[in-house]
Amino acid sequence: MHGRFTEFGGTIEIAPDDVTKSRVAAVIRAASIDTGNGMRDTHLRSADFLDVERHPDITYRSTGVTQAGSDRWTVHGELSLHGVVRPVDLDLAYLGTGADPWGGTRAAFRATAELHREDFAMNYNQVLQAGIAAIGTTLKVELDIQAVQGDALPQA
Repeated sequence: MHGRFTEFGGTIEIAPDDVTKSRVAAVIRAASIDTGNGMRDTHLRSADFLDVERHPDITYRSTGVTQAGSDRWTVHGELSLHGVVRPVDLDLAYLGTGADPWGGTRAAFRATAELHREDFAMNYNQVLQAGIAAIGTTLKVELDIQAVQGDALPQA
């Protein structure tokens, strides 16, 4: 199953003298989950999974950055999900920088991580007749990031 969150935001502060001192912070509205199936999305918002009534936001704050190769970095940080805070590293690829149509400058990144539901107290599962779990325990996270240079987004 694939899904995405539709409401999110964040900041990236790049330390020009030492990129490893750069900082990242992001917030995702948990209720904005969209898998293309309304019944499934409602279940994912419930206490069985995201529990959006008690935990409306998913947050990430970096604690450090290390270079992992040419145009590749590891962002070390803490993810708060479902009321649990755990260390999570993001594998980050820098994809380039360029001008956008509104006169600003954008940088593109792709980040990935692998999470385990039980690490964030999301233990719900349904067992099929053959004794096989219907829901996997591993989540693959893929982030497509566009950072806009400046203090605020350009106004439309």
